[in-house]
Amino acid sequence: MSVIEVTGLTKRYAAQTILDGVSFSVEEGEIFGILGPNGAGKTTAVECVEGLRRPDGGTVRVLGLDPGADDRTLREQIGVQLQHTQLPENIKVWEALDLYASFYAAPRDWRELVEQWGLADKRDARFGKLSGGQKQRLFIALALVGNPRVAFLDELTTGLDPQARRVTWELIKRVRANGVTVVLVSHFMDEVEELCDRVAVFDRGRIVAVDSPDGLIEGTGAEHQMRFTLMAPADPGTLLGDVPGVSGVTRDGDQVVVTGRGDFATAVTARLARHHVLVSDLRIDKRTLDDAFLALTGRTWEN
Repeated sequence: MSVIEVTGLTKRYAAQTILDGVSFSVEEGEIFGILGPNGAGKTTAVECVEGLRRPDGGTVRVLGLDPGADDRTLREQIGVQLQHTQLPENIKVWEALDLYASFYAAPRDWRELVEQWGLADKRDARFGKLSGGQKQRLFIALALVGNPRVAFLDELTTGLDPQARRVTWELIKRVRANGVTVVLVSHFMDEVEELCDRVAVFDRGRIVAVDSPDGLIEGTGAEHQMRFTLMAPADPGTLLGDVPGVSGVTRDGDQVVVTGRGDFATAVTARLARHHVLVSDLRIDKRTLDDAFLALTGRTWEN
């Protein structure tokens, strides 16, 4: 069941079009990614869905509600972590959660959230004394204190070190495991590949594709490579040139690079095994969302 339906969404500021006919849907229980470089329009789109901005055209429905006309009812059913979120430096963790809980008619017990999100030992700590990762835990807890059906998380891991980013990814997975649909806004390719069931790729105010991360990569038909070292004399060009999916075979001494599409690597390794050709240092260069973005837009990724 779709919990979000966006059709023909447009937003303009003066003569600049920020969103140009954006359409997508989000299914219940998934982590749905909004991916794009900075300035692509993704935060504006999500803020229109959340009811924080009024669109200039198109329709938006969240849980069957119009964010503009039904904003009070909708706010009881969604949780929002904004791209630029701050709290007073001296507010304590429990005070922030208690304050946010007071905004809702039927909130979750914030004491449970303190335990669930690993903030028990920081219950009385002031916001300004928290680490980056601890602040993100608190922001997630604040987004969930209203017991929402849908949570919007915007650029949640920006500025975090690699270890804190990985920890935050696991927290996002736990949000979905608790029955909450997640809309994740990000400009990090690896984050979307790791977390999202489906993703809408934004570029210059438009959506250029919607699919699973693997589907986007495979759908663009981008080529990738496998590399290996021959351990015995062989002619890889003759041996592998007609393997399904292979588009090229190059050799430099004992080093071989095979280029292809689809699941060509499996077919190549099977052919090598059948002909008893021994190789070492075999490596497959995985295609990424960067490759898909280049294929979809004709330009490289810009953060």
